Amino acid sequence: MKLSPLGDRVVLKQLEAEETTKSGIVLPGGSKEKPQQAEVIAVGPGGVIDGKEVKMQVKVGQKVIYSKYAGTEVKLDDEEFIIVKQNDVLAVIE
Repeated sequence: MKLSPLGDRVVLKQLEAEETTKSGIVLPGGSKEKPQQAEVIAVGPGGVIDGKEVKMQVKVGQKVIYSKYAGTEVKLDDEEFIIVKQNDVLAVIE
């Protein structure tokens, strides 16, 4: 199944959470924070949103950081995705 976002929306797949800290402490499942880093899976066409032209600045395959409580979580074919607006993407990781 292919997921195609509309307007200025972006489909993200979360990157795996770190299981150990930098000092080597192993974190149990409940204390891991939800990562705010994800890979861009699909990008909407942009267009005119609220009377303003929106150009998409992210591309499929890029790694990004997004707002902590942004988006809608969706589960398709046993995979979890997050659909966010482009302005919820804070930075691109290079």
